[in-house]
Amino acid sequence: MYKMYKIFGTVLLVRALLAREITNVPLPGHITMDSVNLKHILRWQPPRVHCDTLLLYSVQYQGEFELIVWDGKWLNSQGCQKIERTHCDLSLELGSDSDYNIRVQVHCGNKTAAWQQLKPSFNRRDTILTVPQMKVSAVGGTLLVSLERAPHMALFQVEVLKSGEAQEKAQVFTVPAKEKLLRVPNLQERAEYCVRAHLQLLGEQMQSQRTSAECVRIPGPKVVWKTSATIALLTLLFTCCVVFGVVWYTIQCHQHKYWRCFTIKLAPHVLSQFNWSASNVAVEPPEEVCVEALVVPKDYLRHSSPIHGHG
Repeated sequence: MYKMYKIFGTVLLVRALLAREITNVPLPGHITMDSVNLKHILRWQPPRVHCDTLLLYSVQYQGEFELIVWDGKWLNSQGCQKIERTHCDLSLELGSDSDYNIRVQVHCGNKTAAWQQLKPSFNRRDTILTVPQMKVSAVGGTLLVSLERAPHMALFQVEVLKSGEAQEKAQVFTVPAKEKLLRVPNLQERAEYCVRAHLQLLGEQMQSQRTSAECVRIPGPKVVWKTSATIALLTLLFTCCVVFGVVWYTIQCHQHKYWRCFTIKLAPHVLSQFNWSASNVAVEPPEEVCVEALVVPKDYLRHSSPIHGHG
């Protein structure tokens, strides 16, 4: 009887071990969160396991509200349920300033692994703010500062300092990320101004590093006036040349005078009408005559009035 129980227990243990081997799927490895400028990307490494189908992954998250108020409820990430890729964008779902627990699960066919959790928990305050891109130019007496690369909730803090002055005299301007352009008017002519900028998020809790100082010189109004006058003068000269060319071309194409010369002599058929021979008529030597001719196009003759002969 004892042997039968022993054999039966061994069989159950073997079956349990085999079932566990079949249903057990390895956990994903090296779960990390890459967060730059409030763009939160969860990444993980696929497990080393043979699967007859594609490995699929699901992601869940749990904020302080779900943990305390909803008694530890987990929420499915809407765009990351049974996906093939090994990353998940949680930028929109991790929207509050709280600690989040995040976990990943592996699916192999109808077999599912246990959840693997990100350690430690994630807070969006951990995001990395990059240095903004900045371009500075001057138009007249106005300084133009163009700014790029910022999350929509951030602010640009721009410092404008006249060269040679102490840092305490710098003007500080706050620009919302959606505007991306700062105009600083009424600056001193021919003076040099240097500009630096950095990102600020969640009050003063999070700040990026500052850009390198970029300096420009403000042109005076006389320089702008001379430039405008030069452009106007060149435009006027060009217009005059075009008008002169059109008029000259019109005159040359519609009429052209030239001199044509020909020789006058008595034609033989005229002598035959009077039964004269060339030997019986004293004919003066041929005379060359030159006349002035005016050449006009056919359309001009068609639209002009006819010429009537006189006498």
